[in-house]
Amino acid sequence: MLDTWTKVDEYLGDLLSPTDEDLEAALQANEKAGLPPIDVSRLLGKFLNLLVRISGARRVLEIGTLGGYSTIWLARALPEGGRIASLESDLHHADVATLNLHNAGVLDRVDMFIGRAIDSLPILEASGDGPFDLIFIDADKESYAEYLDWSLKLSHPGTVIVADNVVRDGKVVEPDNADPRIQGVRRFNERLAAEPRLSATALQTVGPKGYDGFALAVVLR
Repeated sequence: MLDTWTKVDEYLGDLLSPTDEDLEAALQANEKAGLPPIDVSRLLGKFLNLLVRISGARRVLEIGTLGGYSTIWLARALPEGGRIASLESDLHHADVATLNLHNAGVLDRVDMFIGRAIDSLPILEASGDGPFDLIFIDADKESYAEYLDWSLKLSHPGTVIVADNVVRDGKVVEPDNADPRIQGVRRFNERLAAEPRLSATALQTVGPKGYDGFALAVVLR
C-alpha cells in the first residue's frame, strides 16, 4: 500500500500543492545538514498555509521548527504585519532553518526561540508575545500534553490548534506500549478530548512516510 499512498500523494501534490525552488532548496539543505527526514508533507504544508488564510491568523506559534520547511508554508500565508514565533530546541536545526527562511524571503516574519520549548513557552507568556491565532505543534511527542496546556494559555477564543503525528502508525491505540512517544500522544489525545474549552477532531493520514494523522481543534472560550 505504501507505493499506492506515495503515488496518490505525488498526484495530489502536483495538482494542488506544487513545490517551488525555495521549498525544494529547504528540503535539500535539511538533508545535506543531516536533519531527520520528518518535515511535513507538501500537502500538509499547503493545509497549514490554507488554515492561516482561512482563519485570518496574524500571530502564529510553531512548536518545533526543524529546518523551517513548515515555517515557510505558514509564513507565506501571513497578511502584512503577521508574525510567527517558532520554537526549536536544537541549535544546529535552528541555524539551518534560519538560512532556509532567509533564502525563501520570509525570515523577517519569523521570531526564532532556541531552547527547549517547555522552557521557551513561559518566556513567551511572560513577555506578552501572544495570544496566538494559530498554533502548530510538531515537536517531541513526550511533551504534547504539556504543549496543549501552554497552547491554551497562549490562545484566545477562535484560536486554531493543529498537532501532527497523533496516530503513530496506529500504535496510539496500544495502552501498554512502552514507547514514551506513544504514551505522550495518548496523553495529548485524552486531554484534548477532556478539555471543555476545545472542540476537536483528528484525521488519519497516509503517504510516502507511512501511516499517521493530525489533530485539529478550535478554542471555544
